[in-house]
Amino acid sequence: MEREAEVARWRSNTDRVSLAVLAGFVVLAILLFRDYGISNDEEVQHRYGELIVNYYVSGFRDSALFNYKNLYLYGGLFDIVAVGAANILPFDVFLIRHFLSAMIGIAGIAGAFATARLVAGPRAGLIALIALAICGPYFGGMFNHTKDIPFAAAMIWGVYFLLRAGRDLPAPRWRDVIGFGVMLGAATGLRAMGLLLIGYAGVVVLLSVPRPLRVADGSVFLARCALRLAPAALIGYLIMIAAWPWASLAPLNPLRAIFSFAHFHYEIRTIVAGDVYRMADVPWWYVPFYLAIKIPLVVHAGALCALAVLVWTLMRGGVSHVPRRQVEIAFVAFAALFPVAAESIMEGPAFTGMRHFMFVVPLLAVLAGIGFDALLTALSPRRWLAATVASVLAAAFAWNASVLVRLHPYEYMDYNALVGGLEGASRRYEMDYWVNVMPHAVRALHEYLGLANEKSQRVYTVGVCGEKFAFENYADKRLQASPGWLEADFFIAPSQMNCDRLVDGRVIATIERFGVPIGVVKDRRGITQKALNLPFGSAR
Repeated sequence: MEREAEVARWRSNTDRVSLAVLAGFVVLAILLFRDYGISNDEEVQHRYGELIVNYYVSGFRDSALFNYKNLYLYGGLFDIVAVGAANILPFDVFLIRHFLSAMIGIAGIAGAFATARLVAGPRAGLIALIALAICGPYFGGMFNHTKDIPFAAAMIWGVYFLLRAGRDLPAPRWRDVIGFGVMLGAATGLRAMGLLLIGYAGVVVLLSVPRPLRVADGSVFLARCALRLAPAALIGYLIMIAAWPWASLAPLNPLRAIFSFAHFHYEIRTIVAGDVYRMADVPWWYVPFYLAIKIPLVVHAGALCALAVLVWTLMRGGVSHVPRRQVEIAFVAFAALFPVAAESIMEGPAFTGMRHFMFVVPLLAVLAGIGFDALLTALSPRRWLAATVASVLAAAFAWNASVLVRLHPYEYMDYNALVGGLEGASRRYEMDYWVNVMPHAVRALHEYLGLANEKSQRVYTVGVCGEKFAFENYADKRLQASPGWLEADFFIAPSQMNCDRLVDGRVIATIERFGVPIGVVKDRRGITQKALNLPFGSAR
């Protein structure tokens, strides 16, 4: 009894630490969310949200949203919420978007904690929580990847409720059914790829079929599961069509969206290992390779530990007597690896690195939490060894966190040691594709021209390698975006795809981290030249 009480206290204390860490992340996000620039997609995404709202306000008569670029192929759940908040709150709309995205990102971290805790206990949950938070692509993306992060959060919570429901099949508790339905709706209300959760539900049901299997009993079991989970599908469908009106026009539209994504052939270029590709022509290993080099090595190590535990269990006991924990580990691994494997096998289009597969990162963090927890448990008889491993793990987490601190607010550009960190990735891999340097570059130009103390109304033209909307949001009215780069007085560019080298000029400001240029501001006054003929692009 004393031993059980001690274990219960330890679990409770670990949970308290996890909740305190989550609360700390909330405070941190409140302090940091103003530091991030407007991403290239945010203007059109927010406009899409406004068009969806107009569609409903007009009584379904204003159908402009169905002809707005290709946005109709996406759900607008986040954008609708952001539009609603912007109509109520007296703050800049993009600050509102960044704050909302950050809070949802923290909810995703909480989802990783909850999932790992469900499978392997409080310590696994705490490790998963920290593992996800020190992933630069996720933490840095929380603030302005306003579709990728909400989708990732919905997916990890969908997996959590599925695992809970799977333990009680064929009669899961209604709160788990409802929770899964809400997350299914949230995921599909953002991206059609959220339909993966329906496939995952089928996998959970199949993994839960009683053994030994008899056809009659199996059929009854499957029928009962289907009936019990049907309300979740209905809830998900209602949320999806509310957030994604185009999906309601025809039952197969969500599937049509997925097939449309698979055949995107826009003239968008991306870079990997120094080679430039069109998005439709990237090599099959593009996405898994980017995941390999963007996720911290310590997270990869933990995930491999979890897979090793699974393989060891199967080798010892076979597939007929697999403990529940190993079944759940196998499911989480499947949920993390299947989308990446499908992308590689189908050789689908891809760009901006692993951004569109951000939703597998929380699952990898869950596996890391489970794997390291299993390792520490296995070493517990030798306390000195377990303590040493725990110390090394804590040091690795601290080191990765320190890297993110030094990268701020460009955490999403973090690369691990497989390519030599940011220094090794520079000009060979995706860098600041969202042009997050914009507010900092504009601020540097303001200071260079002394606009704060300058009473003159002289107008300067600025060439911008990025979205002009983002530039105009930060720039003084005396700075105007030039329609052509070569005619501009100044030039602002990130080092992404060597855009900073396309136009000559005297460098007056450089934004850099770890000695690596991320963006530049150039003074071009008095200069007339042709754009440099570099292989990565050309001036517009």
